[in-house]
Amino acid sequence: MIAHLRGPILTKKPDQVILDLAGVGYRVFISLNTFYRLPEPGQTTELLIHTVVRDDAIHLYGFKDEAEKKAFNALCSISGVGPRLGLNILSGITPDDLWLAVRARDTKRLTKVPGIGKKIAARLVVELEGKLPPPQDAAQAAPAEDPPPAGSTAEDAISALVNLGYPETAARKQVAAAQQELGTRAPLEDLLRLALRRAI
Repeated sequence: MIAHLRGPILTKKPDQVILDLAGVGYRVFISLNTFYRLPEPGQTTELLIHTVVRDDAIHLYGFKDEAEKKAFNALCSISGVGPRLGLNILSGITPDDLWLAVRARDTKRLTKVPGIGKKIAARLVVELEGKLPPPQDAAQAAPAEDPPPAGSTAEDAISALVNLGYPETAARKQVAAAQQELGTRAPLEDLLRLALRRAI
């Protein structure tokens, strides 16, 4: 079972990264929170890995710190929350904010995350109680490095929002508004952050 990977980044997208280990490319699915903290392609990074083995595939899910991995494992232990939804949830809310929402039983905050309806939100506040690491135990994130400008940055941001569950029309509207505020050469990470804040 793969638990940790370290190697140069071949490519990275908001939902996945490919690491080069001895000439073999490992595709690792990630949350936006982890994506923000990755260095540029060609640079080396380390990820904690959760491996899911199925009859037809082996899927790797990666995290930059133990807090996010623990939150992911706790989410996936809940009926109706699989790995993909777990990553989507952690793309829309940090482990610290998730802990705070569960502690406060703030289902309204949770339903603002794509993929979480009222029933799942109610189940989360009950079943996650005591399972999440408190904020003081979360690893301090290093600031993400800004990627170079790219012509498809806006389309990448729209695609990431659609993958998180936002309607395409709403995603395009939020990204356009974010790009208008930040400028057309704004990095993808900044566009996603602002678009997500506007969408919530």
